[in-house]
Amino acid sequence: MKHRHDILVVGGAGVDTIVPVPSLTLPAADSVHVGAIRDYVAHTGNGVALGCLALGLRSKFIDFIGADRQGELILERYRERGLDFSHLVHPSGTRRSVNLVDPRGRRLSFYDGRHPPELRMPREFYLPHLAAARHAHFSIMHWARELYGDAHALGVTVSTDLHDWDGENAHHRDFALRSDLVFLSTAALGARRDAVMAMILDEGRARAVVAMDGASGSYLQERGDGMPRHFPCAPPPGPVVDSNGAGDSFVAAFLYVWLRGGGPAAAMRAGAIGGAFACASHGTHEAFIGSAQLPG
Repeated sequence: MKHRHDILVVGGAGVDTIVPVPSLTLPAADSVHVGAIRDYVAHTGNGVALGCLALGLRSKFIDFIGADRQGELILERYRERGLDFSHLVHPSGTRRSVNLVDPRGRRLSFYDGRHPPELRMPREFYLPHLAAARHAHFSIMHWARELYGDAHALGVTVSTDLHDWDGENAHHRDFALRSDLVFLSTAALGARRDAVMAMILDEGRARAVVAMDGASGSYLQERGDGMPRHFPCAPPPGPVVDSNGAGDSFVAAFLYVWLRGGGPAAAMRAGAIGGAFACASHGTHEAFIGSAQLPG
């Protein structure tokens, strides 16, 4: 079957306001003087879609945005980058977040999940894009779970990023168990990392689970593996200034290798390089690694 899109990214466009702070533990003060506060077109789907596009994949992105200045920024950015983006306008507006970033590049994010729980993407809107895709990446918007049935019926493989899931929150569970490839952060798992990765494989349909642990590297467990395998992080191309978007860059680089038939170990190495690359630039998704910068 001929596909128009190598990857369809579903949901996850927004605008980040980045605030540089001296420390993530802020003083109890009326005001704190910081560096320049800037807005960036961002959020997880944005990072995966633009990251895959920069690597040469035919990327398609669909989402809701608002009829507001943030929505205009998104549309302007995608026109500049040449990203194929189709959207619906919702009166709740464009999603936003405020991210505090310390001098070591660590962040604390305040996410604005403004879309109402009853929001659904019409089937007549998304189905033609899904049918034209070889692979889909679902952001964990509550309405995106409604697309799984059609994806499975069409034979479209699905990946997702659960971010800092604790292994229990019910919101993430459909995404964890109905995706073919699952990414997540170790941030909220602690000693339960291996158990949660095994649960996703035992109870769901995933072929592989990837747990990202920042500077400590990442872990891969495939179906049939007894234990996760550890992969070290890659050295960044310069000083670490901002970890915003590192996970999305990891996912994009992993998917680039995975969708081109590379093995899981090669995909993990590419993901580590992509994630490290993102940490050396300010902003959430301002610089993207190219295929020439990945091994093989």
